[in-house]
Amino acid sequence: MVKPTRKIIRPGGRIRVLVVDDSVVIRRLVAHALEEDPTFEVVGAAANGAIALAKIPQVNPDAITLDIEMPEMDGLETLRRIRQDFPDLCVIMLSAVTARGASATLDALALGANDYVTKAANVDSLDRSIATLRSELIPKIKQFFWFPDQIPGPPAAAPPVAAVPRIQPAAPRFGALRRPRVIAVGVSTGGPTALSALIRQFPPGFPLPVLIVQHMPPLFTRFLAERLQTLTGLRVEEGAQGSAVEPGKILIAPGNYHMRLAKNGQRVMLAVDQGPPENSCRPSVDVLFRSVQETYGGSAIAVILTGMGQDGLLGTEALKASGAYVIAQDEASSVVWGMPGAVAKAGLADAVVGLESVMGEILTQI
Repeated sequence: MVKPTRKIIRPGGRIRVLVVDDSVVIRRLVAHALEEDPTFEVVGAAANGAIALAKIPQVNPDAITLDIEMPEMDGLETLRRIRQDFPDLCVIMLSAVTARGASATLDALALGANDYVTKAANVDSLDRSIATLRSELIPKIKQFFWFPDQIPGPPAAAPPVAAVPRIQPAAPRFGALRRPRVIAVGVSTGGPTALSALIRQFPPGFPLPVLIVQHMPPLFTRFLAERLQTLTGLRVEEGAQGSAVEPGKILIAPGNYHMRLAKNGQRVMLAVDQGPPENSCRPSVDVLFRSVQETYGGSAIAVILTGMGQDGLLGTEALKASGAYVIAQDEASSVVWGMPGAVAKAGLADAVVGLESVMGEILTQI
């Protein structure tokens, strides 16, 4: 996986966006939502991929919002061509929350889309549709750009994390001789690709359960679990109420549900709920990590991978205080160094390593 370079927007400049969708209503909604933010300029629109490819050299966009289902040339074929001819162009997919849309979005991420936003199935409320686009689309585009007054750190949309001169080594673990009994993983932007790379490396007979929170909506997490299952001999499932937490089993939090742990005698089971979002996320990494700490104490390995924001920071603090071992993905291999960067800058990481080294770090601890 090649880490995308965050483009610098010159002083006084704006992020130039080309909007691509076969629905004129959606094109107008996206353009209106973006243009309410002074850092954006919508420089064109296109009704399908063929028109979009012709317009790119003409309008020179910094980013494209790209629908998946379009006539003549759909979003996936357009994305393939963009990655061939304009490899550095930021592409945000617009996806329907349907089985077909979820599957196609995962295909798009595998083809190199930077991120995605789900769009409403209907546009009966223009104000609500614009508000959703404003709250989700704008930060997902901004995370791939620098403005002149920014310094390296979390994306503009994320709560600020105090900067430190360098990454401080983590304090010694309490109970460092305690063997881990579970792996807990938090990931967001860039997650499907990162998880695919990590899952492939789990050895046969891996002795611990693996619990994953990937920020995704409903349906998407089920398709993600199914795809990851094709990459490993371990069992991979979308978590559900009452799912058993067992060695060699990988459970992914279901979209729009927090995933927690509950004991049933000597067995550990999943409990899912729709409690309030944390860090604007449901599922939330913090929720899972706190529950892991309550259930396993420090007998855990926490892994924070690529992602926008700082979900997982507070949960990592709780795990670290109990003696858990913490691994954060490094900036060079992260698509967005928000979540792992927050953990690293807070001095909570025992190891800050490239994605290719995460599994090796896990295996040294078990």
